[in-house]
Amino acid sequence: MLFSPYTIKDLTLKNRIVMSPMSMYACEDESGIVQDWHRIHYPARAIGGVGLVMVECSAVTPQGRMSPQDLGIWGNEHTEGLKKLASLIKDSGAAVGIQICHAGRKAKIDGPIVAPSAIPFKEGEKTPEELSIDQINTIVQEFKEAAARAKAAEFDVLEIHAAHGYLINEFLSPVTNQRQDEYGGTVENRFRFLKEVIESVKTEWDGPLFVRVSADEFDPHGNSLDNYIYYSALMKEMGVDLIDVSAGGLVNFRPKTYPGYQVPLADAIRNGANVPTGAVGLIKQVGHAEEILNNGRADLIFLGRELLWNPHWAYAAAQELGVELELPQSYSWSWIKKL
Repeated sequence: MLFSPYTIKDLTLKNRIVMSPMSMYACEDESGIVQDWHRIHYPARAIGGVGLVMVECSAVTPQGRMSPQDLGIWGNEHTEGLKKLASLIKDSGAAVGIQICHAGRKAKIDGPIVAPSAIPFKEGEKTPEELSIDQINTIVQEFKEAAARAKAAEFDVLEIHAAHGYLINEFLSPVTNQRQDEYGGTVENRFRFLKEVIESVKTEWDGPLFVRVSADEFDPHGNSLDNYIYYSALMKEMGVDLIDVSAGGLVNFRPKTYPGYQVPLADAIRNGANVPTGAVGLIKQVGHAEEILNNGRADLIFLGRELLWNPHWAYAAAQELGVELELPQSYSWSWIKKL
């Protein structure tokens, strides 16, 4: 199952292995422009056999960076570097996606930061400014413009980052959204910002669209899993193709982790909202990945840290499963069939 193709709209992935978006903090000049690090790091995983490489969270505005070293997609000056990076990845054998985001109150930058409500992430950190309606409208427009740049850069997949305590997640959760206007209060009002972002993005982007969510906020006052099943059903109706299901990051709490600790969330959303999902979270073993797919718990396997340590995880997985891959010509002589 792991090496079966998967089709989303007009895109067919050669297998179900996805390199999860992980920030590299590699823009030492703070420009947000693609660096040599990115041009080496990402194509290496494509050569390593994954079906889809997701480029890290790229900020839609300088104010929305997690750190000054983040990749950016806020200006036209970023498009050329992103286009070359996307081409390198595709030429190396994988489809390519990019995640776009705004860090909200978790931005680690000079100057003011913003959020739905003026609540800092934790004691001692900067208090964000509460967004005005005009500012919200501006950020929605920035997501739209970022989607247009992703299309111009010829990415195959676009993912909106609505997880890990960043701005969209902050709007979704009652823990971080204490607004009294149309963007706060009810579940529907808290969904309004993400709804507007999706709608604006879809005016520019017609390819496969993913959204990453944190389906467990690790706070008793936060959204329940049922809320995220509801949100996911709404997103499916809006034309979102896959929910990338993660957890945590909203509050200053580190849960106990173990292999597959987030998979039940992907399973619940896939089967509760009838929408394709990606499973992520310390998935290391080939048999575990196969079990997730074979039992209909998710549609794609997102690998993070495992691909940092082993860019050729897919080759080892194929060997274990007895699947013969079509390797890059320069590697083809090295293949050893499983005895």
